[in-house]
Amino acid sequence: MRVALGIDAAWTATQPSGVALAVETAKGWRLAAVESSYARFYGCSAASPAKAEAPDPAALLDACRRIAGRAPDLVALDMPLALTPIVGRRVSDLAISRAYGAAKAATHSPSALRPGKLADRLREDFAREGFALCTGDGLQTPGIMEVYPHAALLALSGDRTRLTYKAGKTTTYWPDALRPERLVRLGEVWRRIVALLEMRIAGVAYALPAPPPDTRGRALKDYEDRLDAVVCAWVAIAALDGRARAYGDADSAIWVPQLDLTPD
Repeated sequence: MRVALGIDAAWTATQPSGVALAVETAKGWRLAAVESSYARFYGCSAASPAKAEAPDPAALLDACRRIAGRAPDLVALDMPLALTPIVGRRVSDLAISRAYGAAKAATHSPSALRPGKLADRLREDFAREGFALCTGDGLQTPGIMEVYPHAALLALSGDRTRLTYKAGKTTTYWPDALRPERLVRLGEVWRRIVALLEMRIAGVAYALPAPPPDTRGRALKDYEDRLDAVVCAWVAIAALDGRARAYGDADSAIWVPQLDLTPD
């Protein structure tokens, strides 16, 4: 039995982060937990506050052991990570932008402030728990890996252009539509992503029914964070199956599923 942990990690300590845990069974992978904050994942209860907080790898791994019975093989994080301090765009960022820029999925630019020291501490804390960073030198387990949901979703969907699934960008996606129509369209995209993930991880559709069109504010972002966390967990699964490629060098790499690869 293998275990994959996905984290839609906020780049600052002022925003909550989505967390998803997938467990391999005799019938395939299933979603064991998905929450919209570290606090909710630690307690695995929606009653816990969706508060902003710095990640605590030891607590995350303890929660995985309680839920899955063991620590994860891979932890996939949507956050810039490197073996040296991040001060700007890295080889990995440039590689992803070359590969996916035409699909409007170039990476955001990290800096010394964002995520800066937060990323350094996260990598160091995971290393102390025995989880080293997987760079362009190859996959290692247990380990942590940087992932990029926009690129992963292109592999998942087969689309040629970045999916329009970010709750805060509906005006950009559909500028001529009124808000109710934009939310309906957003829900349709979310349902499609969930259906594709359900084919690979059982239980996603049950855990992530699309919110009603009248949902507003933080509830929309909470849903998006949980969805991104499941995407991150799926990338970890693809990597464990030998179906992910590392874009980068020996200092940092962004891992993206490559479904045409022959598994190792």
